[in-house]
Amino acid sequence: KALPALLLLLVLLLAAGALGKPTARQERARPGAAQHEDRPGFQYDHEAFLGKEEARSFDQLSPEESRERLGKIVDRIDDNKDGYITTEELKTWIKRVQKRYIYENVAKVWKDYDLNKDDKIAWEEYKQATYGYYL
Repeated sequence: KALPALLLLLVLLLAAGALGKPTARQERARPGAAQHEDRPGFQYDHEAFLGKEEARSFDQLSPEESRERLGKIVDRIDDNKDGYITTEELKTWIKRVQKRYIYENVAKVWKDYDLNKDDKIAWEEYKQATYGYYL
């Protein structure tokens, strides 16, 4: 019998933080699959699931507030509203969160590279912002 989506999600999140050291990268990786940096703890998965900014805000919440907010997120992940989260729904959610993080990161660094503020980054601006004092 399948677990309700919220309970399943909480079990997965708690298991990620409670389990011991993850297996070595070589044992888990598929040939040609993108790799991520293994770190102690569950912070990488926490950020992948919630997004970097959201993960930081969750770190400040009480367990009750965290459960309430996770419940709302689970409702958003459950696309077909059947009360359960499938692997595909979870993959779709994580891709959406990662895409949002990428766009936000580009927006943050764009202004550092667009030195003359013309909404374009010329090669000279890129070199200056990237290498600066080395040139």
